[in-house]
Amino acid sequence: MKRYISELLGTMVLVLFGCGSAAIAGSVLGNFGIAMAFGLSIIAMAYVIGDISGCHVNPAVSIGMWIDGRMETKDLLMYIVFQCIGAIIGIALLAVIINCAPTLGGYTATGLGQNGFGSASSVELNAMGAIIVEIILTFVFVFTVLGVTKKAENSAVAGIVIGLTLAFVHILGIPLTGTSVNPARSLAPALFLGGQALEQLWVFILAPVIGAIIAGVIYRVLSAEEA
Repeated sequence: MKRYISELLGTMVLVLFGCGSAAIAGSVLGNFGIAMAFGLSIIAMAYVIGDISGCHVNPAVSIGMWIDGRMETKDLLMYIVFQCIGAIIGIALLAVIINCAPTLGGYTATGLGQNGFGSASSVELNAMGAIIVEIILTFVFVFTVLGVTKKAENSAVAGIVIGLTLAFVHILGIPLTGTSVNPARSLAPALFLGGQALEQLWVFILAPVIGAIIAGVIYRVLSAEEA
């Protein structure tokens, strides 16, 4: 249960600060600033809960770990449940904060850092493009996580590597889809906003899962050959 609670708290922090930066200060921070908010959130949590739960804070990462044989099915399911709960709590806190600032126009006006394609994309990327982008970005992120956490001697730098990797995939992905690579991070804003965000949610669940599966399978094959 300590591991599950750690995943809840870690995901809550990631969503609150990452999506919060996009929703409240996106025009000031720009894409690079928002990307760093997500990345720095991961770095902070990695060194707090990494020794407890591994700091997945992302169902895609947990799926990759499961495929690589590093966690049991029961733990995978519980991790995903608690990650989603944490994301929802993070967005709920963000919505309360936004609604306490009248000049922001309410949380629906800010978008809560939602993901989207078509008219919800800065470059009007279509659904197929969004699926391809999210598969690629998730693959790169999960593949990196699997590699850097495989050896215990990497533990001192793993959090930094993972956080910076999350930041750099966001730099490319933000203008395209808002960057998901994390179904829990996409689920929470969509539940609060409804409408288009909820209608398009399937892409940001399906594509990251596919990307994670590809990363897990390829990494397992490569690491087995190495062994």
